[in-house]
Amino acid sequence: MAVMETGAGEVKEIGRGVRLRQGLAGLRRALLDLVYPPGCPACNAPLTGAQGLCASCFAGLRQIRAPFCPVLGIPFETDLGPDTRSAEALADPPPFARARAAVAYSAVAGTLVGRLKYGDRPELARFCARLMAVAGQGFWAEGPVIVPVPLHASRLRFRRYNQSMLLARELGRLTGLSVDPHLIGRHRKTRQQVGLSGDGRLRNVRGAFSAHPHALERLAGRPVVLVDDVYTTGATVKAATRVLKRAGAAEVNVLTFARVVIGEDLPI
Repeated sequence: MAVMETGAGEVKEIGRGVRLRQGLAGLRRALLDLVYPPGCPACNAPLTGAQGLCASCFAGLRQIRAPFCPVLGIPFETDLGPDTRSAEALADPPPFARARAAVAYSAVAGTLVGRLKYGDRPELARFCARLMAVAGQGFWAEGPVIVPVPLHASRLRFRRYNQSMLLARELGRLTGLSVDPHLIGRHRKTRQQVGLSGDGRLRNVRGAFSAHPHALERLAGRPVVLVDDVYTTGATVKAATRVLKRAGAAEVNVLTFARVVIGEDLPI
């Protein structure tokens, strides 16, 4: 009995220690914010409160809302009806069911993605995922498994983290859904897609992905939401979707933070 009482006391003491450390960490953050006010991740202007961006940069984000193409999520200028597909979806139907993006690619969106991806700012994933969760709200009721587009091991060692994995984890936290980072892998190292033509992007990622040998069991009949940072031509997510479908995924949907819209700012 004495041993049990001592154990319970130790657990309580550990709990108090954790809460104390968390309180001290919060106090340190508050003091640092007073001395060095947090800056907007897009323009570095001082922020007040807990907003993710300054008002000017947030206004520079064009959130994608209806009306849009029901397949590719490309925004329409006018409402042409719920079943009206974009010319791109009609000319080249994708292997996935639907694609959605939180914002149209712009200077602000590009800065956020660049700093998340290359600027060692993993905390930006939380802000981006909040907008993505809203954009993908039509996916969540189906209880999908969230799958990030994987990086090749050599690139992951260089960057230290996969930005798509960070976004997927935040989406899992927000939706309560499971994340499977190992359902597909990137077994072939590819060039970066930036600067390649549409055909070049397709060739670059062809054969780059492979499915987990037990993918069908891991899916357990659930649809997939494939997560990436930017949708440009769709070459990467199309290649990954084909691998997932060959592995037994009945439905794959795509969710990105930004997507390139013809006539708006070009991608970085």
